[in-house]
Amino acid sequence: MIVTLTPNPSVDRAVVVDRLRRGEVHRASSTHVDPGGKGVNVSRALAARGSATVAVLPVGGPEGRLLVQLLDEAGVASRGVPIAGSVRTNISVLDVDGTTTKINEAGPRLLPDDVATLLDATLAEFAGTGWIVGCGSLPPGAPVGLYASLVEAGRAVGARVAVDSSGPSMAAALAARPHLVKPNHEELEELAGRELATLGDVRDEALRLVDAGIETVAVSLGGDGALLVDAETTVHARAHVSAPVSTVGAGDCMLAGLLDALAAGLDQSAALAAAVRSGSAAVALPGSSVPTPQDLADVAVDVDTSPTLGRRLGR
Repeated sequence: MIVTLTPNPSVDRAVVVDRLRRGEVHRASSTHVDPGGKGVNVSRALAARGSATVAVLPVGGPEGRLLVQLLDEAGVASRGVPIAGSVRTNISVLDVDGTTTKINEAGPRLLPDDVATLLDATLAEFAGTGWIVGCGSLPPGAPVGLYASLVEAGRAVGARVAVDSSGPSMAAALAARPHLVKPNHEELEELAGRELATLGDVRDEALRLVDAGIETVAVSLGGDGALLVDAETTVHARAHVSAPVSTVGAGDCMLAGLLDALAAGLDQSAALAAAVRSGSAAVALPGSSVPTPQDLADVAVDVDTSPTLGRRLGR
């Protein structure tokens, strides 16, 4: 069982245009609406492949009702915590060349009781084995140490805990030593306080986190694939996407693939291959759609257990 906590979920609306031009009127060629938020996307990706998952999230307002409806329609088990405010709407404008422009709302304010109830609900859904995952930005009112509290509470009930966030909330979570973290390239640079121009730079910073007590660091690198580092292993994996459609949620699908593989007992190399396959398959889908097993079967992944560390990374 993989339980996800998304403190700041969303209704995600993706609009496709020929080319985004500032200050002009555009005609959308298509529109796609999905339940959103990083942890929600992880649960959606897991459910799409038939893996056991529950998404825990605050729910409020008409957008909250729509979010629950969309999750139900997608076959994703969820536990909503009622709040006074309304769930946010995030908008992605997708150029036909694959370029994505995102407009994310801040989200509703959480009260201290809301935060406590979310943590309690997450622990209540944990089945005794598996992972608890804290994902995404924190809404107004949420304490910066929310994910650190999740790590500590998860450890107390025997869960393995993963965190995918950024900024102060991620820094606070790292101090609590989750079992796994999944920053992207830019987020890892933010944590490092310096540019990470090569694969070796990324490996060195990931090792610093491992030395600080994080068991596994998985870094998503966009078109450069992903790097997984632990105390004994450095693995790089990459897949070629010939026709990218949308990058929204691709990192979340990568995390879902990684956790699902690790929960199934796969080794680090096979788990990273599964992660990159899942993230790459998502890039070929519209909006924040998640890949099905058929989508995953079409993606070939190259895995390198001795990567060229001097390789420069694109942006």
